[in-house]
Amino acid sequence: FFDIKCRKAGLTPSCVVLVATLRALKMHGGVAKDDLKKENLQALEKGFANLERHVGNVKKYGVPVVVSVNRFSSDTEAELALVKRLCANLGVDCVLADQWAQGGEGAVELGRTVLRTIEATPSKFKPLYPDDMSLWDKTRTIAKEIYGASDISADKSVKDRFAELEKEGFGKFPICVAKTQYSFSTNPDAKGSPSGFTIPIREVRLSAGAEFVVVVCGDIMTMPGLPKVPAANSIELAADGRIAGLF
Repeated sequence: FFDIKCRKAGLTPSCVVLVATLRALKMHGGVAKDDLKKENLQALEKGFANLERHVGNVKKYGVPVVVSVNRFSSDTEAELALVKRLCANLGVDCVLADQWAQGGEGAVELGRTVLRTIEATPSKFKPLYPDDMSLWDKTRTIAKEIYGASDISADKSVKDRFAELEKEGFGKFPICVAKTQYSFSTNPDAKGSPSGFTIPIREVRLSAGAEFVVVVCGDIMTMPGLPKVPAANSIELAADGRIAGLF
């Protein structure tokens, strides 16, 4: 959003709301899925490193940030207090959001906190890299600054594709990275805040109409979530033009 949408549209974000759950943080701390409802302060503090990385990434863009913890019934007061304290140590406000149970009332304090943050800390938004940086260096900048990688790698055909796009006049396009959403690395099992790894680039695709370059990293589908039997298999077009099976 920052490096593509805001760059293209000339937008300046006033604030970022980072949405987190204690369950997700405990998972990043090594807790098995079946045990996420149990209080575990040690794992929560360990997994907080993931949220800390996200906070740091937002700050690199010069935008103030507020952490919103979506509350679950299994969350304990001790766990909530710990996350609030850890966020305070980072210099960011942490708000408990309970809109699922309370509706709009459960998010009022979050809205007020965002407004206070915007008034107190004006945004100094800046993209992560300039337009005239090479496509390879843009990708490496994202890998190092956002994901915590030590470097990127690619075979000759991928590097040649980067060079072709530069030669064809697409070098000023921003980069859209396609990789697993479960980790900062390309290994979905590497939880928390991994660092020092190399991100392998498998493929480079040009989205000329949208004006960005897609860099496919690791084992990832670019259209995830499709069922084994696509819904399109149930759509029928009758002789009179009527369509059935859309819903």
